[in-house]
Amino acid sequence: MPSPIGSEKRQGDKPDLKNLTLAEMEAFLSRLGKEKYRARQIFKWLYRKGVDRFDDMTDLARSFREEIPDLARIGTLELTDSQTSRDGTKKFLFTLEDGLTVESVLIREKNHWTLCVSTQAGCRMGCRFCLTGQIGLKRNLCPGEIAGQATTLRFRIPEGPDIRNIVMMGMGEPLDNYENVLTAIKILTDDSGPAFSGRRITVSTCGLVPGIAPLSRDATVNLAVSLNAPDDETRTRLMPVNRKYPLKALLAACRAYEMPLRRRITFEYILMEGVNDSAEQAEKLARLLRGIRCKINLIPFNEFPGSEFRRPSENRIDAFRNTLIGHRYTAIVRASKGADILAACGQLSGKGDPAGTVLTPPPRSVRNGENDGKKEKEG
Repeated sequence: MPSPIGSEKRQGDKPDLKNLTLAEMEAFLSRLGKEKYRARQIFKWLYRKGVDRFDDMTDLARSFREEIPDLARIGTLELTDSQTSRDGTKKFLFTLEDGLTVESVLIREKNHWTLCVSTQAGCRMGCRFCLTGQIGLKRNLCPGEIAGQATTLRFRIPEGPDIRNIVMMGMGEPLDNYENVLTAIKILTDDSGPAFSGRRITVSTCGLVPGIAPLSRDATVNLAVSLNAPDDETRTRLMPVNRKYPLKALLAACRAYEMPLRRRITFEYILMEGVNDSAEQAEKLARLLRGIRCKINLIPFNEFPGSEFRRPSENRIDAFRNTLIGHRYTAIVRASKGADILAACGQLSGKGDPAGTVLTPPPRSVRNGENDGKKEKEG
């Protein structure tokens, strides 16, 4: 599934080696008349030792180190800002070589960290509840920029060695940048490089149906689908993608998704007060997903400046979850983490420090009921 914007793997006249899988790097060097094993040496320096200067790759022959900068380059991903939430969540701002910025979020788990990475600068899906979607798409990220958010942090921060899970749920729609995302996955899971387990990588989509089946064939990773409504009318109002790929087509693709027997598709459902949080809608959702091996992550809406939506009350959140549990689904209310630094789901903008921003409540016309202000339930 080709990516229409920024799908090239070259920047400037020389290829960026960080945009290449090990096999691609071997082929590139072979075309130059160089030994293929040089690629594995470079790959290990980049991803096992965090070295990004040819001069520092000391097991390369001196003559090769002097020649290779004229033939290829190593791209840079600048870590320009970081913030820490009251709950320990960390947000990082990366500046790309063309000056655009993207954000990654590091989330503490029991004995490791999960990194949420971006796949595009901005997003063109236009989901009404997502701050990133209001920016529009600036460009796709290249493979090295996607994988580099994880590989850079691995060597730059104390928590780096304990990053175990990668979720492609940051800025952008991964399946709208399919080829580059796939290449990034191959880089991240290569045993000669970062060696992340495919079982610990999750790709999230808002519902780009043409990319779902290829993903199941091309990569052994987890799939998460941002659903957010049990009927086409509500989902289309929230997510313009539903006009082209309505629920019938999306769920057919999910039913056909090939995955190991013990794995399940994750359906993400952002609960918005008076929009998609009623008991009737929970019943519809239970019927809609019947027969799909799945779990459901319920995410109370994370408010951001100018948003028209509100988080539901705890009573409505609990009632929605209990309805799903009553239908024997695994339904988890995900605790909002990093909301105070705009690092929670749907809050990323690529703008860094949000200090001084004020969360303004939306008009009463878009919601029903009152938010009782209780603390979120841990899932």
